[in-house]
Amino acid sequence: MTLPLVMFLAASAVSPVRALRAQAPANSTLAADTTAVMAVITRLFDGMRKSDSSMVRSVFDSRVRMITVTSRGGVRRTTVENGADNFVKAVGTPHADVWDERIANEKVFIDGDLASVWLDYAFFAGAKFSHCGVDHFLLVRGEGGAWSILELADTRRTTGCAQWTKPS
Repeated sequence: MTLPLVMFLAASAVSPVRALRAQAPANSTLAADTTAVMAVITRLFDGMRKSDSSMVRSVFDSRVRMITVTSRGGVRRTTVENGADNFVKAVGTPHADVWDERIANEKVFIDGDLASVWLDYAFFAGAKFSHCGVDHFLLVRGEGGAWSILELADTRRTTGCAQWTKPS
């Protein structure tokens, strides 16, 4: 390995939220952008926990695309939906249990007005574990400077989730 690659890998391992930029502007700009991008994602999950459809809708770009990849019984299925209407409606429809999406291992990549976030997650309905997987967010910064989710893709599985389901 070359020395720069070794240094990059070593630096990446120490931060729970890794932010990388294709071009290297000032660290304060990268930190501010990373914070703003993660705030959008946090707002999404907070809105889900509150069953607040307005809060959830506010994080999505009007052109958002939702993609889900599942594997059940060895059968893979990919669904692609233009718009977040069905998701927003589901969040706002009364349900007994709190929808709690817990996240870990966030990786944030930013170049100018485009950001990509890859993270592990587990979804719980109340205290009951439902599934885990990876969320991938593609965000864009709008004319006013605010970030919004242009694409949300996720995998969903019930195996390989021990980190989320083992007792602490």
